[in-house]
Formats: sequence, structure tokens, C-alpha cells
Amino acid sequence: MLRRTLSALGLALLLCAPAGRAEAGSSRWRVVVADQGSRRVFVLLGGRELMAYQGPDRLPVVWSWSADRAADVADLSPARSWSNPDEAKSRTLRGRRYLLTTAGGGLAAVVDTATGRTRWAADLGPRANPHSIELLPDGNVAVVASSGWVRLYAASQGPRATAYTEFGLPGAHGVALDGRSGLLWALGGGALVALRVGGTPAAPTLTAVRTVPLPDVGGHDLAPVRAAPGRFWLSTLRGLWQYDPAADRFTPVRLADPAAERDVKSIGDEPGTGRLLTVAPDHKAPCDWCTSVIRLHRPEGVRILRGTLLYKARWWGAR
Repeated sequence: MLRRTLSALGLALLLCAPAGRAEAGSSRWRVVVADQGSRRVFVLLGGRELMAYQGPDRLPVVWSWSADRAADVADLSPARSWSNPDEAKSRTLRGRRYLLTTAGGGLAAVVDTATGRTRWAADLGPRANPHSIELLPDGNVAVVASSGWVRLYAASQGPRATAYTEFGLPGAHGVALDGRSGLLWALGGGALVALRVGGTPAAPTLTAVRTVPLPDVGGHDLAPVRAAPGRFWLSTLRGLWQYDPAADRFTPVRLADPAAERDVKSIGDEPGTGRLLTVAPDHKAPCDWCTSVIRLHRPEGVRILRGTLLYKARWWGAR
């Protein structure tokens, strides 16, 4: 995997489509990306600003983090465990904002964005291939790995807490908490599972209360619908969906370009505008599963971040 610094990247931004009509809503919703090329997580300008950006040939970075440069995770073998960062989320807990991130090499971390220090981190091993992470209100952390499991770590017990409970889920790729019901939803290769959290913060338990077959194979991303709390965005190999647990119904999501609906690694809506943000791979060397392109929808916009190898991009703001 390539290892390059910001100055070496150049990271030119080219506007490939007009931003379209003016957006309403707050610009506090920025864009966060997991870049496997530079092995960093970047927080960039918001969607409207990013599309209109005419600055120098470098990314308009608001904040960044890398395990390679974080002294407090040096004990977790970041040279290996931080390879292929594949998740970046924003969550708040007790008034503090955290970056939630995982990497295919095995690292999972919750990072305080005000201090850059990790609230919790673990090396899950080179064979786990963790793909997503969620922070619970008690401070515990759920992680899913494509090797076939959902784990709930007792992260509330300390920055290196390793105790966990596990639920088997083949091809696990996505995890998201429904704050209204308290259910933890996990997405596998062929099913969506609702898990009830029990036990105590020090000794949590997970119990499956619903298993829903997917309408297509290859479940990948799972994210809350900001405009409709309780519902979820979901991506599969050939499509995008919105799932309503109350109705137990998958509704296809149609984009202006049908090709943009396939093999999507991440999807989410911006609060206030409803604008969708997606990332899908280019299937080109040196990273078959990565891209340098961020796509916005409704209205349409495309941004090329030259030199990057992006896996996911999400809206960065409050839960």
C-alpha cells in the first residue's frame, strides 16, 4: 500500500460537474474521508463549499488523524494494524465529538477530535478485517468484521479494554445504532440483524431479535437516515436501499445515474438539505476497491481528489 505525505500527494481537486442549485442548511456538516493512500482520515469542507472550492492544488483539510502519527496507539502495531483504513464516522458522547475509525489491518479506534487522543483502541488482528464501528451511549463500542462477526467491546471500562461479547454474522460490513429503540443493527453479506444490548457496561450481551434477508447479495454499508430517524440507508452489490424497520420494507433508492447505485461503499444524507453522498470504487490499480471520486446527488456533483485512494466518505457532524 502506498504511503505518502500530504505534500507529496498534491491532492488536486477538480470540479467535474456543477454544484447545481444553491443548498439550504448549515455548512457545519463537513465531509470526512478514509484515505488508504496516505493512511489518514481527513475532514474536509462541507458539500457546498467542497463543490465550489477553487483553492490551490491541495485538499481543504479542516482536521486529520492517522494512527501512524498517534503516539498513544504505538503499542498497537500501527504499521500493520492501520493498513487500509476503511471507516470514518462522527459521533458525540457527553458533549464531546469523536472520530470512529477502523482499518482492514485490524485497528479499531475512538478518537477525541478536540485532543487527538484515543478514548479507546484495539488491535483486532490481521485476519479480522474490521469494516465499521459504532459508539453506544454507555461508552461501549461495537465493531463488525468481514471475517464474520459483530463484537460489542466493554470500551467504557478503559482505553485498552479487551472484554467483548460476540455474535456471528457472515460477511459483516456495517453497524449502526437506532437511538430510539436502542437496537444495534448489523449488516452481513446476506442479512440485516437487529441486536438487543443487555448485561452491564462491564459485561455486555448481544441477543438477536430480528433477522431480515437482504433484497440483494453483498450487503456493505449501513447508515442512519438523518431525515427519517429509525430508518437506514443500505448498499448491496447491485443497488441502494432504504430500510424501514417499522414496516419491514426495503425501498430501492434511485439516482440520476443508475450506474452510481452499484457497488457503493458508503451512503448518507446531509441534514437540512437531504443531499446524498456516496463513494464507489473505480476498480483500477493500485487499489481495486478504492477511488479518488466523491459523488453528491440531488443535486448532482462530482469531485476528484487526485492522489487519494478513498474507501468511504461520510457527512461529518452531530449524530
